Amino acid sequence: MRTRYPLVSIITVNFNQSEVTCALLESLNKTTYPNLEVIVVDNNSTEDNPDIIKERYPNIVFIKNPINYGFAAGNNFGLMRAKGEYVFLLNNDIEVPPSFIEPLVDKLKQHPEIGAVSPKIKFYYQPDTLQFAGYTPFHPVTMRNTAIGYWEKDKGQYNEDRETPFTHGAAMMVPMRVVKEVGLMSYIFFLYYEEADWCARIAKAGYKMYYVHNSHVLHKESVSTGRISPLKIYYQNRNRIVYLRRNIQGSDFIKAVGYQLLVAIPKNAFKFLIKGKFSLFLAYYRAIGWHITNSFSKEIHENPML
Repeated sequence: MRTRYPLVSIITVNFNQSEVTCALLESLNKTTYPNLEVIVVDNNSTEDNPDIIKERYPNIVFIKNPINYGFAAGNNFGLMRAKGEYVFLLNNDIEVPPSFIEPLVDKLKQHPEIGAVSPKIKFYYQPDTLQFAGYTPFHPVTMRNTAIGYWEKDKGQYNEDRETPFTHGAAMMVPMRVVKEVGLMSYIFFLYYEEADWCARIAKAGYKMYYVHNSHVLHKESVSTGRISPLKIYYQNRNRIVYLRRNIQGSDFIKAVGYQLLVAIPKNAFKFLIKGKFSLFLAYYRAIGWHITNSFSKEIHENPML
């Protein structure tokens, strides 16, 4: 018999997707967990009216940023406001079933050595299909990894908790004591790789990360940035190298950066060039240019604390 429900602070970032965010909040209204606070951070939405979020859901904490600070900073604003014993970062393009929180809280309560957990993630428009059931580690040279179960039909093949090198940034629960120890997400990322970097720091602090099989959420995926866009290409490639600069040392660093600069980025950029997609081609080289301009920037290695 459960006797205690520690406060869980759910944090989501909205940017020009107020109706999508409202759909998440509507699903959260049906949860069975009785002790929640919900924090919505709006990153200066200009294409719709984010005020409808607070009007429809007056019990939430609503933070309106004067500019678009990015995904990492948006979550950080929520983390700074959160009062929960656990914080749960949820993408705004998620919808949730009623009892998805309890298994995650139970896992963290029973295992203090775990610093972060993610539920099973399924595709919203194909709810019998998996997006995430854990991750494989990054390859030391290519810096690629895969989501376990990606695009597989969910037949129960991943119905067992497992340790994972990274949790999924779309749905990630962390004890507040770990946030206070490790710090906030690095502001340098803006978009993409911030949660992988955060997980790397959580791991360096001695904690494990877990995929929890008996909780799931439904993900609409890439609502804000689109499947392929110059914005997405720029930040994914820029931040893959930022991640390397922050977390990889020695010969592995040289190999990995060399692979990105001499193999992966030129090859992928050239594919868009021959297709005449010049904006996508240029996004790759803007990503490299950023690192040339910021070769000696101390900000890359800063870890903001709560």
